[in-house]
Amino acid sequence: MTQKRPAKTKPKKPVDRFPEFDKALRAEPTSTYVLKLYVTGSTARSVRAIENLKKICEERLKGHYRLEIIDIYQQPELAAKEQLVVAPTLVKKLPLPLRTFIGDLSQTEKILVGLDLEAKKE
Repeated sequence: MTQKRPAKTKPKKPVDRFPEFDKALRAEPTSTYVLKLYVTGSTARSVRAIENLKKICEERLKGHYRLEIIDIYQQPELAAKEQLVVAPTLVKKLPLPLRTFIGDLSQTEKILVGLDLEAKKE
């Protein structure tokens, strides 16, 4: 009795689906972003941070975000609860992971990458 040997087949080349997956993730936010921006009154940096964040939200998250602006002069207990020492500070609560950004949010590219709205450029 002869045994048949399995036919030799070339191993299939793995398909890289990461670019498609990454593009799908960033195309349209599927969950609601929960953002808290802590500012110090109406200082120039605070006003710029508010303007920059609203622009990002309207361009990239339209209809998929909830933004709360907190003046730490009026509500210092909220800043203490978050253990914030610098303002303006943006805290992304959802979707996870939690992220924190400090400053006037003028470095849009870094903010978009940090919010997972754009892939990091190499």
